[in-house]
Amino acid sequence: MQLGVNVPNFGPGADPGVLRGWARTVEELGYDLLMVSDHVAITPDVAERYPEPFHEPFTTLSWLAGLTTRVRLGTTVLILPYRDPLLTARMAVGLDRLSGGRLVLGVGTGWARQEFAALGVPFADRGRLTDACLEVLRGNGPAGSGAPPGAERIPVWVGGHGPAALRRAARFGDAWHPLRLTLPAMRAVLAAHPLPGFAPRIAFRLTPDPVTGADRPAGTGTLEQVLDDLRQLRALGAQAVVLDPYHGDPERTRRPEAAWRDLAAVAAHRKDTA
Repeated sequence: MQLGVNVPNFGPGADPGVLRGWARTVEELGYDLLMVSDHVAITPDVAERYPEPFHEPFTTLSWLAGLTTRVRLGTTVLILPYRDPLLTARMAVGLDRLSGGRLVLGVGTGWARQEFAALGVPFADRGRLTDACLEVLRGNGPAGSGAPPGAERIPVWVGGHGPAALRRAARFGDAWHPLRLTLPAMRAVLAAHPLPGFAPRIAFRLTPDPVTGADRPAGTGTLEQVLDDLRQLRALGAQAVVLDPYHGDPERTRRPEAAWRDLAAVAAHRKDTA
């Protein structure tokens, strides 16, 4: 099972020096994936959670590809309705080729109504537009609008956990990519739906005391709790797990050292989850 990190590509701490530090830390600790998020128009509903600066993911990952040599690079998640399908496919293929085949494309439909409005994209059409983009990425678009060669080979992880998202993952995805769910919730979905693969992003936070309760997100608690979560996810068939160290405080993006220490603690016990 591979382990990855969702690196904050937004907030007051997202300057080149900090991002360079994230890339160095993730790769040197032996993690397998370095992933970033996606927003285009930082409207008030987006800024409340993810303030400026917010670096565009393809641009950011292209830069990070030049700073790394081994770690895979990905999106968690790229909001497909925001971009023309053929442009998305061409950017993905270019990044994949220039990075030596390291791209993983996590995708989703999006949630920020004001951002959709700012981009002139109908919020109600986001599911249909997502499917249309995935058709192109998989080489099944209308005649004359197919993706450039190679797009269909880029791994696609489909986010979301509603009925439409699960159907989309089964139809188009290489993996279902749920975000910040509890273990029981993920276990229930996997038991009820045939899916092509499983690669969750979990809410990563180490605490000095155990975290209890049925609503405890996977990845949150003591080191032993988090390691046990990873073991359980491996047993559920996860081919990869992405650790998400951001918990809503933009100022923390200026001070990543605590997250780096926690990531180092998990990396030191990697053999316990393999």
